[in-house]
Amino acid sequence: MAGMGQLDTVSKWLVLVGGLNWGLVGVGGFAGSDLNVVKLVLGSIAGGAIEKVVYVLVGLSALYMLYGMFGKK
Repeated sequence: MAGMGQLDTVSKWLVLVGGLNWGLVGVGGFAGSDLNVVKLVLGSIAGGAIEKVVYVLVGLSALYMLYGMFGKK
């Protein structure tokens, strides 16, 4: 299918960003600070709505990658 290579690339980047962000959230929790980069960058835009959209896209990307790993025959 056309465009699937691009979808794969975007999904990989979103999952990478999400994983790094959650790693920083964990480290920040131990350090007593908020290291949520997505929230810091996008949290104030549109009342945090764009931040939530990014989280949904990261989750959908993870599901897409799981499907690619286990759903294709």
